[in-house]
Amino acid sequence: MPLVRISVFHEMAAERRLRIAAAVYDAMRLTLGIPEGDRFIVLSAHLQDELIVDPNFIQMGRTSDFVLVHPTLRRGRSIETKQSFYEEAARLLEISANIAPDNIMVVLTENELADWSFGRGEAQYLLNPPDGTQTTKASRSDAKQSELRKSISAQKGDQS
Repeated sequence: MPLVRISVFHEMAAERRLRIAAAVYDAMRLTLGIPEGDRFIVLSAHLQDELIVDPNFIQMGRTSDFVLVHPTLRRGRSIETKQSFYEEAARLLEISANIAPDNIMVVLTENELADWSFGRGEAQYLLNPPDGTQTTKASRSDAKQSELRKSISAQKGDQS
């Protein structure tokens, strides 16, 4: 269920960008338990004045090969799991796209099941939570209220 934003400099070749996206997806599958096909990636290429990166912050050696990976995903993964993802992403990006580990920055953002709609104006994961997750009573109540609103709207539409 992650949405991943990847930012690179515009000089990077399109084919290499695709290898970056594939490496990040593979790292998520291997470490975060992302299911096959759950691939939503926004890959943006920026001019030098649109992606401002300190080349030496925290003793890194960043170049024009810099890659910012920003996954947004459901809350609940352990620190160890996150660290495993960072390591696997760096490993695969180096192997697949020749990106040096110093050029890889990852920022995870976590949210809740209620924060996702995959279409149709519905929060699908509230109505049908993914395996291994639980919704809170409030979330289930919100989902029931949503179903009720839809039912009422449908009835009003039938009466028109």
